[in-house]
Amino acid sequence: MTTVLDKRHGTDATQVAGDVVVHDVEAVNKAERRPLYAARPKVHPKLASGTFRTLKWLVMAITLAVYYGLPWLRWYRGPDLPDQAVLLDMANNRYFFFFLEIWPQEFYYITGLLVLGALALFLATAVAGRVWCGYSCPQTVWTDLMVTVERFWQGDRNARIRLDKEPWRPSKIFKKVMTHLSWLFIGLVTGGALVFYFRDAPTLAVELVTGTAPAIAYLFLGIFAFSTYLLGGIAREQVCIYMCPWPRIQGAMTDRYTLLVSYKPERGEPRGPARKGKDGIVDWTTRGDCIDCKACVAVCPTGIDIRDGSQLECIQCALCIDACNEIMEKIGRPKGLIDYDTVAKQEAKSKGEHEPHKFVRARTLLYAGVMALVGAVMLVVWFNRTTLEINVLRDRNPPFVRLSDGGVRNGYTVKILNKLHEPHVYTLRPDGIPGATMRILGLEDQAEPKINVATDALREIRVLVTVPAASLSALSGTSHDFSIVVRDADTGSEKRRATSFQSGGGNTP
Repeated sequence: MTTVLDKRHGTDATQVAGDVVVHDVEAVNKAERRPLYAARPKVHPKLASGTFRTLKWLVMAITLAVYYGLPWLRWYRGPDLPDQAVLLDMANNRYFFFFLEIWPQEFYYITGLLVLGALALFLATAVAGRVWCGYSCPQTVWTDLMVTVERFWQGDRNARIRLDKEPWRPSKIFKKVMTHLSWLFIGLVTGGALVFYFRDAPTLAVELVTGTAPAIAYLFLGIFAFSTYLLGGIAREQVCIYMCPWPRIQGAMTDRYTLLVSYKPERGEPRGPARKGKDGIVDWTTRGDCIDCKACVAVCPTGIDIRDGSQLECIQCALCIDACNEIMEKIGRPKGLIDYDTVAKQEAKSKGEHEPHKFVRARTLLYAGVMALVGAVMLVVWFNRTTLEINVLRDRNPPFVRLSDGGVRNGYTVKILNKLHEPHVYTLRPDGIPGATMRILGLEDQAEPKINVATDALREIRVLVTVPAASLSALSGTSHDFSIVVRDADTGSEKRRATSFQSGGGNTP
C-alpha cells in the first residue's frame, strides 16, 4: 500500500492493489479536531437510600440547625452586655462565644482555634479520607439541600433528565422557576443567618424587615445570598473539583492505611450483565459480582465512576456504597463490593494475605499529639488570662515641655480595658521616677482621681507626668524608663506598663 500526498489540492491518495483512493485531508483533520474546553456534563444525582444516606441526612439536619439557630440562642452575661450566645461584635471589637469573650488583643485565641481545626481536619483525613468533604463541608451540606429542593420540584434523576430534554412548555417553566426561586430563598435565609452573627439577631431581623437596617447589612446579605445560590445551586460539584484546594492537598495527609471508599476489583471483575443460564441461575463462578448497572454512578454527586479507582473528584460521601449494597441484596450477592477499605488491605488481599487496619500509626499520633499540645497551651494561657489591661502611648510631638519653674512635663494617652462583667474604679500612679507627679485631665478636682470604667469597656484618658526641677538632677541622660501603674480600687490588683520619660537633658535650662 502506497500513500501519496497532493499538497496542491489538500488530498492524499492511497494505492491499494492498483486502485487509488483519494481522501480529503481537511475533512479528516476536521473530524479529528477536539475542542479546547469540554462542556460541563450536568450531574443529576439519584436519591440513594441506606446507612450512609441516613447519616448524611442526620449531619445535614444538625449542621443546618446549628447554623440557623445559633444566633437566636441567649446567654446572660450581665445587665450592660449583649445576651446573644454567639456574637461577633465588630462595633465594639469583641467576640462572644457563650461564656468566652475574646478581645482584639487576644486574637491569638482565634489563631489557636484555627490551628486546632486544621489539625482535626488533618487527623480525620488521615483516618478516613475526605470524610469532612462528604458530610460536614458547607458546600456539601448546601449542595445536598439544593438537590433535595430540585428533586422536590422536578423529580428524581430520570425525571430531571427527561425534563431537561423536553421543550419549554408551561409545566417545565413552572418547575424550573420554582426550583430557582426556592434556591434564592435558601440563599436569602442563609445570608440573613450569617449577618445575624454580627449584630443582635432579633433586633437586626426587625430592622431588615422594616428597612431600617444599616446599608452594610443589606449589602452583605445580598452577597451571601447570591453566593449560596451560585455555589450550592448552580456550580455544585464544580466547586469541589475546580475551586476547592483541599482535594489537591489531601494527598499529603493520607497513606496506605487511610480508609477510603473503594471498589474491590478482585471481587467485582470481570463485570457485565447478570445473565441466567438454562437452569435460571447465574453462574457466579465464572464472573465477578459487578453487573455493570451503574447504580454507583447514578447516585454520585460529582458524577464519577468509583470503579475507576481513587479520583480527585471523589468526596467520600459513600452514597455509592448504599447504592451498590442495595443492588447486591437484590441479586443475592454479599454486600461490600464497594466499601471503606485501605490500600494496604487491598494489596494484601491480592497476594492472598491479611492486613489488619492500623488506626494508630505515626501520622495519626503526630496530629493527635500536636493537637493536645496546642490545646494545653491555650488552656494555660486562658487560665492565666488577666481581666485588666493597660496601654500607654507617649506624646511624640512635642516629646517634652519645659515649665517656667524649671520642671519638665511629658504627656501620655492611657487606655484602660476592663474585661470584667461589671463596672470598676481604678487609680493611676507613676513608678520609677523620684518626685514625679501625675495629673489626669478632666479629674483635676479630685485629690486622688478615681477612674470609672464601664462594664467590659475601654476608657481612654490623658495623663500629664511632671518631674520638678529639684528632682531632675537625679536623672541622667535624656530618656528615663519608668512605669505607669493602674490599680483596681475594688480588688487591689495592679497592672503596670513600661514607658519612658523625656527630660531633655536633666536639669539643663
